[in-house]
Amino acid sequence: MAAKQKVTDLVAEMVAPVLREAGLELVEVEYKKEGANWILRVFLDRPGGAVDLDDCAHVSETLSTALDEVDPIPNAYFLEVSSAGAERPLKTERDFERAVGKRVFLSFYEPLDGKKNIEGTLLSFSDEVLRVEEDGAVFAVPKEKIAAARLALVW
Repeated sequence: MAAKQKVTDLVAEMVAPVLREAGLELVEVEYKKEGANWILRVFLDRPGGAVDLDDCAHVSETLSTALDEVDPIPNAYFLEVSSAGAERPLKTERDFERAVGKRVFLSFYEPLDGKKNIEGTLLSFSDEVLRVEEDGAVFAVPKEKIAAARLALVW
């Protein structure tokens, strides 16, 4: 696990200047084995806008060249660069702060007020507590109780 963490940290450092130049931001780097293959995934976002195919291609080409030069990953892998998507994960404090006023989906490690998950509007995030309104009820959710969080599409 430590080796995987080092790979993700190194890739995040390597891609940072490219993203700054393109007006993009890094959402997440994943490095994991799927079946017989290792996958290195880089998820991007553009504050106030959308990530397009040209953005992904530019970052992929630039990062691929840099990775080939430094060669920090000992085994073969596939590089995937994509938008974080409309239902992007929420992981950092900044993610939660930017999601205030938006619809979110939260799942918990154990039931909270009898619920395993909540989907509603994130009213606030402060002192590591999220206030979420679901169907007229407001829940105070300690961040450490959240197993997974993401933006949720409204249909």
